[in-house]
Amino acid sequence: MARESYHDAVWETVPEGLDPPHLELRRTFLLERVAAAARREGSPPRVLDLGCGEGHFTAELARADAAAVGVDVSHEALRRARARYPELDLRAIPSSGSWPLDDAGFDIVWAGETIEHVADTAGWLSEVRRVLRAGGTLLLSTPAHGRLVLLLLALSPRRFARHFDPRSDHLRFYSARTLSRLLEDFGFEEIEVRAAGGPPGMRPLLLASARRARY
Repeated sequence: MARESYHDAVWETVPEGLDPPHLELRRTFLLERVAAAARREGSPPRVLDLGCGEGHFTAELARADAAAVGVDVSHEALRRARARYPELDLRAIPSSGSWPLDDAGFDIVWAGETIEHVADTAGWLSEVRRVLRAGGTLLLSTPAHGRLVLLLLALSPRRFARHFDPRSDHLRFYSARTLSRLLEDFGFEEIEVRAAGGPPGMRPLLLASARRARY
């Protein structure tokens, strides 16, 4: 099965019109930083919604006056997004290789719940760097795998098997430390990663921001 067909098959198992997980938390995180970028630069930022799915966050970005482009590897996800938001700039990108996007074309890249689905993380982050301008910002969210979460999984074979099911579309699992080190390895700086969305030690979400090094 081609990778694009695989991603379409995954989307076909998802009921249409569902709100993204942790919607309010991630929307606040994203829009606050987009607004800060607009104030700092004095103009609406160019924002790439990478892995846009059904277009929820691309639409939020457009409503916030950002120059937003949504991209996804799944044609099924884009079909849904275009049906719901026909006014948005929504494009398909390949699941491997270069993306049909300009070098340094964006001030901000937003990747919400996307990096954990990526097989070629090195290639993906290299493309993120390429399409970000020097000094541009990467914002992302991904499920958190801190020590307490891992301990609870280890203590429950059933929960462990369900969480790490080899048929799952989650291919990578991150803690704040491993995500920070990964971003540093790929030339990002001013890296901030925090857990969010629950009580200390059990927060299910990582929210990260990092600046593309200028050189």
